[in-house]
Amino acid sequence: MTNKTENKKKEEKTNEKANNAADSGTCSDPKCPFHGTLSLRGRIFRGAVVKKFPKRVVIEFERTAYLRKYERFAKSKTKLHARLPDCLARDINVGDYIEINECRPLSKIIAFVVTKKIRSAEEKSKENKEGKKSK
Repeated sequence: MTNKTENKKKEEKTNEKANNAADSGTCSDPKCPFHGTLSLRGRIFRGAVVKKFPKRVVIEFERTAYLRKYERFAKSKTKLHARLPDCLARDINVGDYIEINECRPLSKIIAFVVTKKIRSAEEKSKENKEGKKSK
């Protein structure tokens, strides 16, 4: 009997969050770490958005791996899929530099969620142009 009352309370809280989010113009996505019930844990990565889908983005970043056989470091690229919450969907576009956090597995390929936008693609291109002019 206590489980039923606990479940009702949880449902009421999620409904209240959804109503409040709709009133304030924020998202009503249950898989949003800010307005939903999704909890974050584990690793944090930063990378550039390579592809954008309605509820998902693909980021790519470089890392260095040590090759013991050759006693050298090799660059390699990693692609990760991340859930894109409704509240951040308008702000994030292809080329932007974003941060993603690990969460529980949401689907076969998605175990990360977008948490913030660090800089846009336009800002990066401006920085590159200014750097070339000063040289």
